[in-house]
Amino acid sequence: MSNLVIVNPWESLRRFTQARIALGRAGVSIPTKPQLDFQLAHARARDAVHLPMDREGVCAQLEAAGYPVIELHSAAIDRTTYLQRPDLGRKLDDASREKLGKLTKKGAHGFDVAFVIADGLSAFAVNQHALSMLEAIRPKLNEAGWRMAPVGLVEQGRVAIGDEIGEIFGAEIVVILIGERPGLSAPDSLGLYLTYGPRAGLTDAARNCISNVRPEGQSFAAAAHRLMYLLSEARRRKLSGVDLKDEAEMPIAPAQTSISQTNFLVSGGASVLESPR
Repeated sequence: MSNLVIVNPWESLRRFTQARIALGRAGVSIPTKPQLDFQLAHARARDAVHLPMDREGVCAQLEAAGYPVIELHSAAIDRTTYLQRPDLGRKLDDASREKLGKLTKKGAHGFDVAFVIADGLSAFAVNQHALSMLEAIRPKLNEAGWRMAPVGLVEQGRVAIGDEIGEIFGAEIVVILIGERPGLSAPDSLGLYLTYGPRAGLTDAARNCISNVRPEGQSFAAAAHRLMYLLSEARRRKLSGVDLKDEAEMPIAPAQTSISQTNFLVSGGASVLESPR
């Protein structure tokens, strides 16, 4: 039966990427194995959207690493509401807003940068990678003397919710780490969105994005390098978004860098992946 499969001459390129290329064909269709692999990847992507964030586990990891954490929730009361009402995922519920207000009255206000972690459309990405990303950027921030706000851990959150949290904290810049919309080869992609002068009501034009942060995509070290550049430039120029381009000089990549790593590098205010806005 294997003789019925016609091998694609580009098959050797598959070792460089997780993308579905050079699958071959059987008659006018793709072979059975690639078809089954596709169905499995599709199921994993769907599962990633509905997987709940391991709030207790992520919170425990952050606190063990020395990060003060405040647990928050969007106005979307559950996952179904979150998926059907994107607007509710962009703002805090009343209880969370009150909790943040009490914290700022106790002196937690006026930070250089606030980090927010939200499940977005892939809690799997947050469960797996949020702490690693923070650990990659923290030494750079400490070296530069940046004051960090307590980490906001948000359930059922979308990108814009970070702006409201940053505004309440009185932070100069907010960065939200959020699970990106799962792809058929990347159910665990983490996105980073940066806003200078955060406030509720800002649009995507005011944000910069670094996308596909994961071990098989853009590494934590590379993402931290880009993020520190954007943070420094946003602070120096007092802006972010479409007016702030990613011109970070990246270290020379190792020879084994894959196509999947290089294809998803992000500059300026645009992302090549769909995102949980």
